[in-house]
Amino acid sequence: MNLMNKKILVTGADGFIGSHLTEELVRQGYDVRAFVYYNSFNSWGWLDHTSKEVKENLDVFSGDIRDPYGVKEAMKSCTHVLNLAALIAIPYSYHSPGTYVDTNIKGTLNVVQAARELGVEKVIHTSTSEVYGTAQYVPIDENHPLQGQSPYSATKIGADQLAMSFYKSFDTPVSIIRPFNTYGPRQSARAVIPTIIGQLASGQSTIKLGDIHPTRDFNYVKDTVNGFISVMNHDESTGEVINIGSNYEVSIGETAHMIAEVMGVDLTIETDEQRLRPAKSEVERLWADNKKAKDLLGWTPNYGGKDGFKRGLEETIEWFTNPENLASYKTDVYNI
Repeated sequence: MNLMNKKILVTGADGFIGSHLTEELVRQGYDVRAFVYYNSFNSWGWLDHTSKEVKENLDVFSGDIRDPYGVKEAMKSCTHVLNLAALIAIPYSYHSPGTYVDTNIKGTLNVVQAARELGVEKVIHTSTSEVYGTAQYVPIDENHPLQGQSPYSATKIGADQLAMSFYKSFDTPVSIIRPFNTYGPRQSARAVIPTIIGQLASGQSTIKLGDIHPTRDFNYVKDTVNGFISVMNHDESTGEVINIGSNYEVSIGETAHMIAEVMGVDLTIETDEQRLRPAKSEVERLWADNKKAKDLLGWTPNYGGKDGFKRGLEETIEWFTNPENLASYKTDVYNI
């Protein structure tokens, strides 16, 4: 499919994955409109740090995904919408769940409703592996039951179901991409890999973490970005839910020791009680079955397996240990 004569809207373009995706789309020659969260500083989030070449080829729209009028205005003249705008921090969802309903569910409604009214050619809605909860079987395929083990995951389940309901009810061309735990440069300090790297890069050999026994399927951000572009470019993805994961399972504790090894640090881990999720809320195991992405899209992770994970960690560590980048993070406090 040739989309070079199309207009692509990326919501959440100022965030971690969104900024990487926006940059890659521009570099590949797409006509991109970046929807960033309005603020009085006129900050474009991570897009403020992108190259001059990317900035000069961006159409930036400042707004709020919770505002249906602004969302529809941003989507005018756009043929494809990649919806990444969301609140994602699990601990923050425990004490402010209403904001997650407004942003994740109502924000998604605003996107698919506008897409229906405007006749948008395709909407790619972003899900998360957290919707599966603790694995009932592994590897986890797209038919695995959905379990809302946190307010965050519950709102993402709701958003996914709402998006798919528009496909089934109104034939709105929706695809759902379900990335497993994405990591890489620019990720928020509320995520475990930046938490580990940040503490070690700040000179601490004894670091504070929550539960280190759960396992995750970490997906390097470049692979996640390629997944979005593959979903966008394949008609076969319409009406489908597609996992994007590395098909490699690793524990939080082993991840911490791999990072310490790359950084050349002797590591001691302390359990910080405030970082522990409530017992029934903790997702104990995630491991992606990515066969559908391979068969339907031809997508495969370039950073898969243990060797690929280590390469991704090396690139991530290189970015975070740059003093200019590290200065953007508060490594001495718990970020929720």
